Amino acid sequence: MKEKILWGRLLRRAAALFLATLAVWVLPLCTGAGAANALRELGKDPDFVAAALGAELGLAPEDGPLAALDGWGRLAVGQSPLLVAGGGTEPVDEETEETLDLPAGQPARDLDDITQPPVTTAAPSDIVARTLVPTSPDGYDVAGGLYLYNRTSLDVDLASAASASVPITLPDEGPQILIVHTHATEAYTPDGTDVYTPSDNNTRTLDNNYNMVRVGDEMEKVFTEMGLGVIHDETLHDYPQYNGAYDRSAKTVAAYLEQYPTIRIVLDVHRDALIGEDGTVYKAVTTVDGTSTAQVMLVLGSSEGGEHPNWMENLTLACKIQNGMNTLYPTLARPMTLRSSRYNQQLCSGSLLVEVGTHGNTLQEALAAARLFARAAGQVLLGLEE
Repeated sequence: MKEKILWGRLLRRAAALFLATLAVWVLPLCTGAGAANALRELGKDPDFVAAALGAELGLAPEDGPLAALDGWGRLAVGQSPLLVAGGGTEPVDEETEETLDLPAGQPARDLDDITQPPVTTAAPSDIVARTLVPTSPDGYDVAGGLYLYNRTSLDVDLASAASASVPITLPDEGPQILIVHTHATEAYTPDGTDVYTPSDNNTRTLDNNYNMVRVGDEMEKVFTEMGLGVIHDETLHDYPQYNGAYDRSAKTVAAYLEQYPTIRIVLDVHRDALIGEDGTVYKAVTTVDGTSTAQVMLVLGSSEGGEHPNWMENLTLACKIQNGMNTLYPTLARPMTLRSSRYNQQLCSGSLLVEVGTHGNTLQEALAAARLFARAAGQVLLGLEE
C-alpha cells in the first residue's frame, strides 16, 4: 500500500512538473503573437515559473516553491536553473557566468575544476561577435600597453614583471615545449563543414579533429616549422569524467617533465565561454589580414591558491608573449588574467594557460588564432634558446 501511495505521489509530481513546463512554453504556441510574447517573457521570470510549479504541486505560496518538496521533488526541480533560482539557490556553473559588464574581455567564471557545466549554445547566426579590448584602465593593472585583470588579493607590480628578464633558457636539443589539454574535449560552434558529434555536452566532442587537440596540433605545426622542439599530449583528461581533470593533467605534465628534463615551456590550451546575463552567446573575434580570427587570452595562476613560488616568473613570460601578440597582431590578445588557482603552473616556471577563443567561435577562427599565437610566442621562445 505504501509503495502504491509513493508511486502515485511520484507520478503526480512528474505530471505537475510537466504541466508547469507546458504552461510556460507550449501555451504561447496557441495564442496570438502579442500574447505569445508576453507569455514568453513570463517564462523567463523565475517567480512566475516557480509559482506555476508550486500551484501544480499544491504548495502554499508562503512555503516557497521548494520548501515542501521531498528529495525526489527537489532533484526534479533542481534540473532547471530557472526553478532553482525561484527557491533562492544559486546553481554552480563554472562555464556560464561570463558577462560583459566586467572590464572588457575578462571572464567572471572561475576555471577551477569543480564540475562539468552545461554551456548555452546558439545557431551561428544568433551569436554576437565582439572584439574584447580594454577601453580604459579601470579595473586593470596597466603597464605600457599591457593590461592585467587581477582577480586575486595579491599586489602585482606589472611594470616590474614586464621589464624583468625571463629566467628560462631553452636547450638546443630535445623537446622544449609541452602542449597539453586539461579540458581536451572543449569544442566550438559547429559551422560550415566543421560539424562534429557532441559527447556529453553540446560544446564538447571526443573527435580530435574538432576539439582542443586540433587547436594544439595547429600550434605544434607552427612551433615545429620555427625550429622549436614540441611534444603534444593528446590525452582527454576531462573524459569520461570531468571532475579531477586538473589532477590528471598534473600527473601527465609531471611525467613528461621527468622523462624529458629539456622541457621548459608548458602550454595548457583551452577555450573560453562567453554568455550574457540574458543568455546571449558571444564570441571573441577580430580580423587579421582579412581573416576572421578568435582572440587569445593568457591566464596566470598565483600563490593565493597554494604553494606556487615561481608564479611571477610565469607572469613575466606571459608579458613577453602578450607584447609579442600586441606588436604583431593588435587586437589578437585579450587582456591577461591573474587568478587565485594555480592550474598546475607550479610544476614549471614556464607555464601558461592559453584560452583560444570561446565556444561561440568557429573552429576555423580558433585555428587562425592558434597559428598567430604560436608565431608570436615562438619568436619570444626562440630568444630564450641557449
